[in-house]
Amino acid sequence: MTAGFVEVADRVHVLREPLLQVNVTLVVGDGAALLVDTLSTAGQARELAEAARAVTPHPWTVVNTHHHFDHCFGNATLAADPPRPVYAHEQAAAVLRDHPDELRRAAYEEMRDEQPALAAELARAELLAPTHAVVAESVLDIGGRRVVLRHPGHGHTDADLVVHVPDADVLVAGDLVEQSGPPAFEESYPLQWPDAVADLLRLTTPGTVVVPGHGATVDVEFVRAQHAQLVQQAWLIRAGHTGSAPPERVAAESPFGARPGLIAARRGYAELDGTA
Repeated sequence: MTAGFVEVADRVHVLREPLLQVNVTLVVGDGAALLVDTLSTAGQARELAEAARAVTPHPWTVVNTHHHFDHCFGNATLAADPPRPVYAHEQAAAVLRDHPDELRRAAYEEMRDEQPALAAELARAELLAPTHAVVAESVLDIGGRRVVLRHPGHGHTDADLVVHVPDADVLVAGDLVEQSGPPAFEESYPLQWPDAVADLLRLTTPGTVVVPGHGATVDVEFVRAQHAQLVQQAWLIRAGHTGSAPPERVAAESPFGARPGLIAARRGYAELDGTA
């Protein structure tokens, strides 16, 4: 990891990890800081800590936007010694606490073919479960700055958190918003995802800087456009399910392309069948 943090708003800094384009956000207050997401491995997390220390000497609190490996497998490096608070949605906290082997196995299998060296590191990663569970909303005081952690509903997963920094007009969206590729639907709720994005849009102004889970920071118009695509995807799924169309037919019309569209269609059909 060669990139450092870039200030995108008043004392709000973003680092983009080059391998998977994952964003980490650093919010700096008076005598305290907040790190949103911790990357994939101990090595990445150590470099992340060095980059954060180049910006601020203050102790940090950690937030995980969700439980996928690229957003939380660095927890043990960044929050175990000395112990630091780690916030996540209650479902993300539970799966990290109760099913670490399953998370490691899933991460290994996801990366095995594309990034075998990373996959090997993921398979032996030490996982640290969050210490503070968020149900709907929690408000943190980060050195005199109000930061809101909000669960906008099911979307990319059942455990997404967005992080709102009102005084800087910054919204960290996690993987509910994607810039460097299409949304990832593997554990998603595509029929509810549009409502989750609509909820986070209510936190924005015309000038809000939105930090997606992966890729470059975006503006509100980008998020509105992606919301419209998610609405279209949900409509296609409902129409296809009503007409007993195979998921492949729905995928062929997906605004995100056939492969993401097929995953979305299968997940959406499972939602409608009550099996998701």
